[in-house]
Amino acid sequence: MRAVAAAAGVSVPTVELAFGNKAQLLKAAIDVAIAGDDEPVPVLQRDWAARAQTTTAVEDFLAVVGEVLVDAAQRAAGLVVAAFEAAHIDPTMRALADQLASQRATTAAWIVEGIMQRSSLRTEIARGQAIDTIWLLMDPVVFCRLTRDRAWTPERFERWLTDSIPRLLLPLPSEIRSDHDPSSRTTHCSRWTRHEGGTER
Repeated sequence: MRAVAAAAGVSVPTVELAFGNKAQLLKAAIDVAIAGDDEPVPVLQRDWAARAQTTTAVEDFLAVVGEVLVDAAQRAAGLVVAAFEAAHIDPTMRALADQLASQRATTAAWIVEGIMQRSSLRTEIARGQAIDTIWLLMDPVVFCRLTRDRAWTPERFERWLTDSIPRLLLPLPSEIRSDHDPSSRTTHCSRWTRHEGGTER
């Protein structure tokens, strides 16, 4: 708090009056970093979200989402990771970390809903599992590890993110072919008929 007050040229009590405690100050900084401005507009009610909703194909929807997520991660991931690390020793930071994880889950659920409006999920993937998958891919720790420790560029991370989501959640090419291949349906029916007749078990 003292460092922030000094950088702003104000007293510590002034900072405390404006933000309360360190966790609230960090939350305000994270909110601005994620949004890219200090306008009081929720992230999922901003223009980019409306633009994403106008798309018809999953890849176009994810292209908009991926660009925004990576831009936000470049500004905010380090701050979020700092909150997670401080949560081990500071109860107020623990509450902030839980809040940030919950907000990420809300965004992940919104993304899954957008995907499901444009495509079915893979047969064995339930909605909850899809949300958990995207929640993990969005983890700021993952972003920091790959861009800082493994020297990925933000562009490479964005490609990895938008490529990974369809590969992990959408139907496999074999499933799509099976759904649209009349011969596979005929074969299935004929086998069922033979089984009913006792000629095939």
